[in-house]
Amino acid sequence: MPSKSKVYFFFNKKFPSFRNRNQLKKHIESIFGREKKRLARLNYVFCSDGELLKINQQYLGHDYYTDIITFDLSDSETEISGEVYISVDRVRDNAAKLGEPINTELARVIFHGALHLCGYRDKSKREKLLMRKKEEKYLQHHFP
Repeated sequence: MPSKSKVYFFFNKKFPSFRNRNQLKKHIESIFGREKKRLARLNYVFCSDGELLKINQQYLGHDYYTDIITFDLSDSETEISGEVYISVDRVRDNAAKLGEPINTELARVIFHGALHLCGYRDKSKREKLLMRKKEEKYLQHHFP
């Protein structure tokens, strides 16, 4: 009997090029295992720029657009629960600016949220470099 996924996707905004969801969910779960973290539940909510801006303003006091906001909702220190909000608009724009396929940029942002929940930060230059290195590592595993 297959085990039930601990990763869930919710779409407030359609994302037509979103493929291989089950494989992606398994890969997200494997990130937690490789980082020696225990995942209880992780929700990804795909939304518009406007929706994410409202969340950014209301909960973080920031008045700017972003591609991702991650909330750690863990009840214990041993199991991770969280919600990750991703702007479909930002992912599309960033993919175009970077000259990346949209699925690659989407996976990078998804993995970025998982890495935040694993304890990685991206405020300092050193933290950003480590975060990028981890993102690339998991992108290589996902897109060999």
